[in-house]
Amino acid sequence: MNAQTPAALSPYSSSNGKASRTETHTLSVLVDNEPGVLARVVGLFSGRGYNIESLTVAEVAHAQQLSRITIVTTGTPETIEQISHQLERIVPIHKVTDLSLLGNAVERELAMIKVRGKGENRVEALRLAEAFRARVIDASLESFVFELTGAPKKIDDFVELMRPIGLVEVARTGVAAITRGPQGM
Repeated sequence: MNAQTPAALSPYSSSNGKASRTETHTLSVLVDNEPGVLARVVGLFSGRGYNIESLTVAEVAHAQQLSRITIVTTGTPETIEQISHQLERIVPIHKVTDLSLLGNAVERELAMIKVRGKGENRVEALRLAEAFRARVIDASLESFVFELTGAPKKIDDFVELMRPIGLVEVARTGVAAITRGPQGM
């Protein structure tokens, strides 16, 4: 969990009137794979004024028709706890796990980064890509598309280094996370 600067008070701040530090948490939500479930989850966030930093969803057990939603959100510890409890009350949700509280999660994200460049900028983009272990998945005489997988911070750092070289656009999948060790969710 990442601590950030003190946040302004929101309707969901702690009742003592003091601003708490906001934290970033990764929530893993096991749900029935049926129409409308994602809309209900997103509706909970929008209806209460919570922000979603990252959202991924995919089927994880075809025979049981289960999907896993991974949500990265920020808020005070009280707000994060409130979000978890409210998610647990949505009927097709089987389990909500705050991976940040467990402290042993592996988080990865995939990004495609398009960079324009000729001459020295082209050489520098390739050198940095090699240092970050980014793969070239498309190339032309004037641009590259790099594929980079890693922790969100690694992707942020790579994108910032590509800005002055000729960053054109970025597409990111959002965070996928899983706990370490033999236990499942």
